[in-house]
Amino acid sequence: MPTFSAKTPPLRVAFVLFARTKLLDVAGPLQVFSDARRADGTQAYQVSLVSVGGGSVETDTGFALASDPCETCRTAPPDTLIVSGGDSALAAAHDTRLLSFLAEMAGRCRRFGSVCLGAFILAQGGHLNGRRATTHWENCAQLRQRFPQIDVRDDSIFETDRGVWTSAGVTAGIDMALAMVEQDLGRAEALRLAHSFVLYVKRSGGQRQFSAALTRQAQSRGGEFDTLVAKILADLSSDLSVPRLAQIVNMSERNFARRFTATMRISPARFVEDLRVDAACEALQRRDASLPELPRLFGFGNPERMRRAFQRCKGIAPSEYQARFGGN
Repeated sequence: MPTFSAKTPPLRVAFVLFARTKLLDVAGPLQVFSDARRADGTQAYQVSLVSVGGGSVETDTGFALASDPCETCRTAPPDTLIVSGGDSALAAAHDTRLLSFLAEMAGRCRRFGSVCLGAFILAQGGHLNGRRATTHWENCAQLRQRFPQIDVRDDSIFETDRGVWTSAGVTAGIDMALAMVEQDLGRAEALRLAHSFVLYVKRSGGQRQFSAALTRQAQSRGGEFDTLVAKILADLSSDLSVPRLAQIVNMSERNFARRFTATMRISPARFVEDLRVDAACEALQRRDASLPELPRLFGFGNPERMRRAFQRCKGIAPSEYQARFGGN
């Protein structure tokens, strides 16, 4: 952790932009660093935006950001350098001027990182070889295939390995920035910022831990069972057997099971089980309920049925899940 005093200048953080970069990949982390304060209330970071050519850089929203030329970093390297993301990062990864600049900065910055698909730019320059890294969950397989030397972590919100940081999709850049602030200024300041942004200082679970309901609804056709899913989520402790669900939607059990499975690509029983396990996991992670309370709260019926459900869905017992992810 850096040592701050009244005479210590703010740490410099530079964001590297390129054409059509995703605005939120820049704006989210930038806001974290801009709002961070030292114990005496003074600004902790000085933030700048840089690009290969300098000047106005159009983002994916059409809104343009003013940037300084990368050369400004060569004379005074920043403490932390973060490559922004967005779909255009895949093309920017072949910009030889950008890669040359990053190669020079890699050994001169205390921290080096990327947001979302910016990981492909770091990977192209070899900066992630032999390191753990992540990117947007939809592109993890692509990153692993193109760069087998990287230990790609599909489910991480962010990864840090020997001074190189990578984050998952979009808002995960905020999580990464908060972790950097915690490393520099301590947990109290990271918590203050998280509270001001109405965020958790550390999100529970991984980036692929989207609600099972939302994932299946996104895959479904026509939203036929959206109302039913809402009723299921409203009370996971209630009777959610196939006969009861069929009754709610006014179908025969056989017809309901067939249509639900075809639409949601999962059987009704397994769908409900997935939702119950996800909800129980969230309760354990946030310490909202104790292990003995879960069967009653989420409709498992008894501890043994809950244990079998966890084994099917997560591959581990509830007690082991709590030990790993339950928080301290």
